[in-house]
Amino acid sequence: MKQSLRIWLDAARPKTLPLALVSILTGSVLAYSTHHFSLLVSLLAFLTATLLQILSNLANDYGDAVQGTDNEQRLGPLRAIQSGAVTQQDMKYAMAINVVLTVISGLALVIYALESLQSILAFIGLGVLAIIAAIAYTVGNKPYGYVGLGDISVFLFFGLLGVAGTYFLHTGIVDLQLILPAIGCGLLAVAVLNINNMRDIENDQQCGKKTVAVRLGQKRAKQYHFVLLSGAVLAFAIYLINQPSPLWVSLPFLFSLLVTYKHGKAVWLAEKPAQIAPMMQVVVKCSMVTNLLFAGVVIAQTLVS
Repeated sequence: MKQSLRIWLDAARPKTLPLALVSILTGSVLAYSTHHFSLLVSLLAFLTATLLQILSNLANDYGDAVQGTDNEQRLGPLRAIQSGAVTQQDMKYAMAINVVLTVISGLALVIYALESLQSILAFIGLGVLAIIAAIAYTVGNKPYGYVGLGDISVFLFFGLLGVAGTYFLHTGIVDLQLILPAIGCGLLAVAVLNINNMRDIENDQQCGKKTVAVRLGQKRAKQYHFVLLSGAVLAFAIYLINQPSPLWVSLPFLFSLLVTYKHGKAVWLAEKPAQIAPMMQVVVKCSMVTNLLFAGVVIAQTLVS
């Protein structure tokens, strides 16, 4: 029993789950700054986002196994189907169960948070798109992750829609100022995906998986990574500076420069994909720290204003 739970826990890839949570955190904190915040909305949003991320991870395990991308040449951790611990049929059952749980959680969220039927239907539509996007990344005859569209999907769902959608669930409005923190959140999520793709660049190229990293090549993928990191920090910083609170309140966010610079330098100096493999956990922590610093500063600004 314990061994079975361990297998499915590994398949869910808990170390990637912060990716789903930071956009919810950012949107919730921004709503708090306008004095519109619901703890239950945040908790339901966290649960729904977590289930979507797990669904994406399970689908990725299944899709890459079917496509033959998860093989002995791959540098990343051994996946559930690849290891033989889980059959493809079992993984499809797990995905189906996850979809049901995601739908239940998502419906509870939108029905509780929203009053307008139009808004409820709109969010249900976005939820359906999110489920399809989570599965179609690597599953199907033409998975979009295999043609280099994964970065766009991650930017939209973990950035723009994640932040703005969460904010709307709290407040019932969309503020154009959200675009900056939403961009910052999205770029950091793409940076995590880019590290994954740079790690697997050689195997992906051999298997015909044309990720952005494969299309750019290792050197330009590093440059792309630098743009993602610096663009995220800049977007967050511009938002904070434009707030009416005293500038000194925003100073703790400067620590994010040290975190992202250290990670970016390590990526730039890496000469082989094998050297990038250990950086997956680092870039996730980098994303978490930057988003948490931003959230902390926003709360501080709210309290002093």
